[in-house]
Parts: sequence; C-alpha cells; structure tokens
Amino acid sequence: MLKGAGARTVRFEPLAGGDDPFFNINTAGDLAEAANRLAPGVDDCLRPGPVRLTHEAALARLAARPLPLPPTTEVPLADALGRVLAGPVTAPRDVPAADTAAVDGYAFRHGDLDPAGGFFRLEARLAAGHPGQAALSPWAAARIFTGAVMPAGADTVAMQEDCASGIEDGVSVVRVPLSLRKGANRRRAGEDLTAGTRLLEPGDRLRPQDLAALASIGLDRIPVRARLRLGLLSTGDELLRPGLDQPRPGGLYDANHFLLAGLAAACPVTVTDLGICGDRRDALQLALGEAAAAHDLIVTSGGASHGEEDHLVAVLSALGQVEILDLAIKPGRRLVLGRIGDTDVIGLPGNPVAAMISFLLYARPLILRRAGATVTPPHRLMVAAGFSLPSRKTGRREFHRARLVPGPDGTLVADLYARSGSGLISSLRAADGLVELAEDVASVAPGAPVPFLSFAALGVPA
Repeated sequence: MLKGAGARTVRFEPLAGGDDPFFNINTAGDLAEAANRLAPGVDDCLRPGPVRLTHEAALARLAARPLPLPPTTEVPLADALGRVLAGPVTAPRDVPAADTAAVDGYAFRHGDLDPAGGFFRLEARLAAGHPGQAALSPWAAARIFTGAVMPAGADTVAMQEDCASGIEDGVSVVRVPLSLRKGANRRRAGEDLTAGTRLLEPGDRLRPQDLAALASIGLDRIPVRARLRLGLLSTGDELLRPGLDQPRPGGLYDANHFLLAGLAAACPVTVTDLGICGDRRDALQLALGEAAAAHDLIVTSGGASHGEEDHLVAVLSALGQVEILDLAIKPGRRLVLGRIGDTDVIGLPGNPVAAMISFLLYARPLILRRAGATVTPPHRLMVAAGFSLPSRKTGRREFHRARLVPGPDGTLVADLYARSGSGLISSLRAADGLVELAEDVASVAPGAPVPFLSFAALGVPA
C-alpha cells in the first residue's frame, strides 16, 4: 500500500477498553476498516462511530509526536525578533558594570551628611559615558547625571529637584535633604544582571525585551534555529483566488489561504503559497509529493473529511504516513496528521472558523515544536459569562467565539457571538478570543466564571 521514497509503515497500539480514535491506515484492509467505523449514523456532530479523542488527550498526543529539529544558524541581533534560540545565553559581565546614578542630581558620601549639615562642596561634574578618575573628597559632592558612574567614595544621590546650589565664599556648594537614606537613587553594579546569570534557554522565542537584554550584554550575533519552510495548500473545486479568478456559480473565494497565511506569519516560518488543488486524488498526490521535497511542513485546508471528494487521507497513506484524529470538540472535529519523508503535513478543516480554531489549538503548537520552540499552554483568563446556556451537550470541548466587554461593575464579561456557524468569518472578526467549555459543563448561567482564551494568548498577530 505504501509508495514513495522513504515511505514506511507506522502502527499504534489500540487504547485499552474500546476503540482507538487513531486509525492505522497503511493497507487496503485498514482503509476498509476505517470506512466501516465511519459509517453514517445520526445526523449530529458527535454521531456514533469511533471513540473521539478529548482536547487534552489530543494535545498530549501532539506533544509526544517525535519531530526533527531545524539546523542552527546565526543572525544579527537586529534580525533575531521572533526567532527560536538554539543555545543558552549567559551574562558574561555585570549589568550595569558599575554603580551608576539613577537620577540627575548630586552624588555624595552618606556618612558625611549629618556632619556637613546637608552642605557639600561641589568638586566634580560627571555625565553618562564620562567616568571620573578621582575619588570624592570628604564633605564633597559631585554634580551627576542619570547613568553616570558614581565617583569612588560616593554611595548616595540626591535628586536635583530637592537640592539648592549656590556660591559661598567663592566656592560652589549644594545643600541636600537630611532625610535621604543611604544608597538612595543609586543603581548598584549587577542590579539588572550579575555575571553568570542565565538569561535565555534553548527553545525561547525572542521578544523585544529579550533583544534588549542581549544588547545589554553586548551580543551582536545570535544562534537561532533556521526558519521552517511552510507550504499552504487549499483544496476544493469550488475555490477561487481573489483577483485571479472570475466568480462562477458554486464558486467560493479562498479565504482560508489568507487566514492561515496570516496566522502562520506569527510563527518562525517562511510561508509559501502552494495554490489551490482541485478535488482529484491524482492532482493532490502530485501537489503534495512535489511540495514535500521543498518544505519542512505543509498545511492543507479542506479535503480531510469523509466525503467521496475528500482525498487527503488516501493520498497521505500512499505517499507516506497518516494519522486521523477524530476529536470531541466543536468546532473542528477532525485533524489529519501525515508525514512524507521528513515533511510533516497538517490537514485542517475547510470551514474558516474550524480552520482557524484548529490551527490555533493544534497546528500552531506543532509548528512551534517543529521549529524548536518551547511550547507552553496559553493563559486562560477567568471572566464572567455574559450569556446563558441552560443546557448543552456534554462529552465534548466547545470553543465559542466571544468578545470581552466591561460589566456594570467594571468586571470583564464575555459576550458570545450571536450566531455559531463555522463558515462565519464575521464572527472571527468580531471576537477577541474563545470561551472554553469543558466536556463536563452541562450549563452556564449568566455571571458564572468561564475560561477565556484571548486570541493574543493564542498567537494571533494584532
């Protein structure tokens, strides 16, 4: 059954106590068995059939999936934003390297404050980048500016707004407040970083604040993982490309390509448009076979369901390996994972809402892991429900499009989008994120706390 260079059989042990939501599809018999298990039944999102994988179990499966790492390369610091760090970074020196002034003012020795009655003789002027050479004399102060190295002997800085300067007997003097504590307005050497501090770990994605830390220790070349080559392929005879195809009866413009390309752009990948493939097995097999030779990852939308015009599973089985994940979630339900040689393939649903949510929940963590990044669960914000669900089907995880609005007392409230169709791009535009309802939640009353996954936490670029 397996064809193609590098193709090999893969088989998973069944789960104890029932059907496994993963199908071993490597032979004609496997395909026949899968067809029987997916026979039509009740007209429902969770019709009888295979045991469906829970959301958490699916995440665990994806996290355990073995993935190769991209090679290591070096990039200039200016080009490192968003890249995946390939090695640890340790501070080679203290930051700052010396005690410095935190404000514009006057530096002095705190032990001289009471004996001098708050009066000091001015004997130096110190600006940032121009450290003084001489130690501060007893009962003397130095005019100092923010970031300047403290003179030897000084340990405290008085803000210039709190001081009075003048000339007495031809000598420049300054009066500082007597209430200052020792060490006020002084930044200690190593206050930000001490030599030997581990700043970053392999797998960290570099943020603007991380680049600032790398700059502060003088690094100008950063070891990172090479960007993944990700191809996006849309499938379906009905699809048209805006600006390239004229409208026709039954045609739909390919919104998924631009949706998924925008989401993928927030990952450490270089995106290639693989175009649209019609609903023909031979065409899809040719497209995926050629694309696999030039990409690390391929993400498809559509063609992954049970219909006669859905060929993704059969094509992946012929070219390499395939896993079908039937999920107990809404929207979404099905995710197809494949491998052609060393190229991973992720098959997403064709409806835009299901495609986006499946990408954010499942494809994005897999892409980040494939890129060498450390993946952590997104933060969930507990908010008040601004809606009522008196009764809902249990046994599946639901992700409802919602936006956050302030309630009467200022508490954030999640309002659900009025309609729930999985083809409504308008619902994605109106939402700030997703209200997540666990499998055992049978109802939701207004004001009840519900977990909210913001699109920002899920990596959606602003």
